[in-house]
Amino acid sequence: MIISCSRRTDIPAWYADWLFARVREGYACVRNPMNHLQVSKVALTPDAADGFVFWTKNPAPMLPRLHELDEYAYYFQFTLTPYGKDIEPNLPVKIKLLSTFRQLADQIGPRRMIWRYDPILISPNWTVETHLRTFEMMARLLTGATHKVVISFLDTDYRNVRRNAQALAAEELTVREKLSLAGKLCQIARACGMEMSACASDTDYSACGVAPARCIDGDLFETLLNCRLDLQKDKNQRPACGCVQSVDIGMYNSCAHACRYCYANYNFAEIQRNRQKHDPASPLLFGEIGPLDTVKERVMHSCKEQQMALVGF
Repeated sequence: MIISCSRRTDIPAWYADWLFARVREGYACVRNPMNHLQVSKVALTPDAADGFVFWTKNPAPMLPRLHELDEYAYYFQFTLTPYGKDIEPNLPVKIKLLSTFRQLADQIGPRRMIWRYDPILISPNWTVETHLRTFEMMARLLTGATHKVVISFLDTDYRNVRRNAQALAAEELTVREKLSLAGKLCQIARACGMEMSACASDTDYSACGVAPARCIDGDLFETLLNCRLDLQKDKNQRPACGCVQSVDIGMYNSCAHACRYCYANYNFAEIQRNRQKHDPASPLLFGEIGPLDTVKERVMHSCKEQQMALVGF
């Protein structure tokens, strides 16, 4: 099984010590987001976890310890946008993050680095022209450090995102405007040696050279592992999502970046309470297993296809 680490929070940035402790112990416990008294015990041993996808905006805390993951396949979904503190208040300055991106690419290679320029937020401060200019500048600085870039446009289907979008004076683009911008961004990306894809979009961008994204990418894992994997589409994601199945070990309302477009972390008071309960030695990201909790071991197995070599037949 592939481990998603994590769509719900930035584990590399805020909880790297916990992650490495869990890998060392061989398992993590994850509360059910719909029923917090239900806890899954997720195996993280190499025979059960085929690899990790790390979603992050700042993987710097992991860099000195990546050797601890030598038994696993993994790659990074590194979100790097040009926004300032008004939108992404708790991130390091972007020139430092650009340097971290290149440093990580030097360690693990560009094919394991996916640049996420998302979400694209259009407002009086962030016009189409501004995005074209800043994207080109960033793409040139990241040339050679990645071969793939993923875009998405601000999704206001989530109530908290819609509320923040109003406060930021975000504007909704028409489909034609999105296609035009995506096509221009794609041309810039290709000039810098990158292919572009669009994340979980109902809009077909193929005419402008932008393919549907597969953020949990079975094909990439097959390349990294040098074997076939028996993986199905993740039915728990939106219909337009191209991801294959995975197990997420994160928790909502636990990321202290406090980005104003985030759908997964929207209650800062709860984020603070959760972070106060964090213990790097606990199997849970927050708190401990209680007497009322029901802990069930999740059925985990490798998705590698076992093929018999018929030597001599």
